[in-house]
Amino acid sequence: METQEIYRGRLIDHIQLVVRDLDASRRFYGAVLGALGIPLGGEGEDYFWADELFISSRASAAAQGVLTGRHHLAFQARDRKMVNAFYFAALVAGGRDNGRPGERAYHPGYYGAFVLDPDGNNIEAVYHGEAKQSAPYVRISF
Repeated sequence: METQEIYRGRLIDHIQLVVRDLDASRRFYGAVLGALGIPLGGEGEDYFWADELFISSRASAAAQGVLTGRHHLAFQARDRKMVNAFYFAALVAGGRDNGRPGERAYHPGYYGAFVLDPDGNNIEAVYHGEAKQSAPYVRISF
């Protein structure tokens, strides 16, 4: 990587994970997203969502009866403390260790933690180190 500058926008509109046990996933993602300061946006009998992440049961009309495969999702954290909180919240909520919080060799300042969710997806929280953001978020209105 030639620069340490990262631009954020709306590259991903949404991600859907189709899971075996919706209640286990609701507990897990409620805990890890809560540790990252991201509230659940809503839920129904066979789904829940937060921001651009949509999680549903196999029975959901959107799932078409098929489980998704294994994925890697990385959530941004504001600091190292938030990465640590994510990791421990995940373990308490049924996640499995896949890499304790710590420095990674990806680039200077990269501090991350990895856990496996109830379906074996590799879920990460990462803090990229001290940086300036042009805005705290992008707001899109329709």
